[in-house]
Formats: sequence, structure tokens, C-alpha cells
Amino acid sequence: MRLFRQLLLAIAGLAIAISANAAERLQPFVLASTGTGDVATKVAEVKGKLKGAGFEVVGDYTPYADTTIVIVTSSGLKKAAAQSEFGAYGAVQRVSVTKHNGELQVAYTNPIYMSNAYRMEDELTSTGTALKKALGSKKVYGSKKGLKAKKLRKYHYMFGMPYFDDPSMLAEHKNYKAAVAAVEKGLAAGKSAITKVYRVDIPGKDETVFGVAMKGNKIGKPYQDDEYIMSEIDFKGVRSSAHLPYELVVSGNKVYALSAKFRIAMNFPDLKMMGDNSFMNIMESPGAVEDALEAVAAGN
Repeated sequence: MRLFRQLLLAIAGLAIAISANAAERLQPFVLASTGTGDVATKVAEVKGKLKGAGFEVVGDYTPYADTTIVIVTSSGLKKAAAQSEFGAYGAVQRVSVTKHNGELQVAYTNPIYMSNAYRMEDELTSTGTALKKALGSKKVYGSKKGLKAKKLRKYHYMFGMPYFDDPSMLAEHKNYKAAVAAVEKGLAAGKSAITKVYRVDIPGKDETVFGVAMKGNKIGKPYQDDEYIMSEIDFKGVRSSAHLPYELVVSGNKVYALSAKFRIAMNFPDLKMMGDNSFMNIMESPGAVEDALEAVAAGN
């Protein structure tokens, strides 16, 4: 009888834990630490901690002054990516070092939030634990109320806006090898002022994710430019610099990117539709981003 009672208590405890996890509201970013100092020194320190925790640094990106994003992957992230459709989007995590108003902020993408947004089979809890151990965790942020995992897996900003499974199909090539080669060529040529930050190949499947830096294009339009977009959407005291860089994914013989309407809303779910610091102020950007990425994906 005692053993039976203990078993019932264990089952009840598990049910409560599952219920709590299901009800947890997730946010896109984790603030690891704050302090003083210079960005370059902190970036070197962060890279050392990440490598010590078993992460592979695959690139870094300085989109504008006082901001550097370090991009990492791991065997666990690549394995999780291989298990999910379009899992390549979740094959990396981004760690930002930002100096804002004299304060040095270290932050990173929340792996559990991202895994749900990308509809991955693995929720990347072990990756979250490893990042927390390596860098710290002061608070999660990026959304006032947060989003439950169930809603995040079906996320779209509002009626008529795209979902995760409504990506932009940018180009189609003869095969996977030709598609990857075309993207590499386009990035090397700086097509539409877009260049490569990193590349990660997903083991066991024909899928590759590229991170890209986006600047204003050659005819002077700023709408695709990372700094232009972030100046409108990343305006709060704790910066969300780890939104960058944007991704291209080669899957099979096709090249895709998440619609900017989804990609921005996913990381800035509280962004207003109209007014100061709103989607309205960057209304030309989603189309400009897609046009620029198409030129890269074509590779000619």
C-alpha cells in the first residue's frame, strides 16, 4: 500500500510539472549579465566561456557600433536540427554583447523559445542549461506577457500575417550541391550588399543554414539594412541585438528564408502595428529583404 501511495504521488508530481511547463510563458531572449567595460574585451571573454562549455563559435557579426553578436552551434544543436523539418533554423544560438548607455549587456536567444517557434522536436532544454551555466541568467525578456509553447508553435503576429511554415522560397536549383554553391557565390559577390556571417551544415540531411549581414543596397535604399531595421524595432533599455543575423536555409535543391514579417514579429512580439517604433515605420523592409535575398539565392 505504501509503495502504491508513493507511486501515485510521483505520478501526481510529474503531472503537475508537465502542466507547469505547458503553462509557462516563454520569452525570446535571456539577459545573462550586465556590467562595464569595452565590447571587444567582453566578446573575447564570452567566446572563451562558450568554447569551454562545449559550443563551437561559427561566426561573429558587428552590425553597428557597440554591438557584436557571436553565433554558436554544438553537436546537440545540429542533432536536434537534423530531427526536425527545417530544423536548420534552430541549429545555432546567438549571443550578443551590447553597450547601451554605458552599460555592457550580454544576452542570448532563449533556446526553448526558439525551438518552439521553429517547431522543433527537441525543445533544446540542455542547450539552455549549458548557456545559463556558461554565461549566467539574470532574466528572460523581449515580451511583456510572453507566449505559451502551444501558441508559439502556431505563432503569427495577426490575421493575414505569415506563419513559420509560410517561408519565402527564394530560388530553385538542380540539386542540393548546386543550391549551396549558388548561395556561396552570391554571398561572396556581395549581391545586394549581403555577405556571409556563418554557415552550418546539418548532418545526415541535405540542409544548410547561412547567417547573413545585410547593409543598404547599392541604389541607396536602407530598407533591408540591419542597422536601419534595428533602429526602429530595438528601442528598449535592454537591447535585443541577438535578433541578428538573418538566415538563409538551403533544403534539398531550394533556398528559403523566413518572411521578415514572421522573423521580426517572432523576436519582437510586442511591436506595435502603428505609431513610434512600429511595423508601419519599416513597412518597406520585408519586401526589400526578400528581393535582396533572392539575388543572393540565385547566385548569378
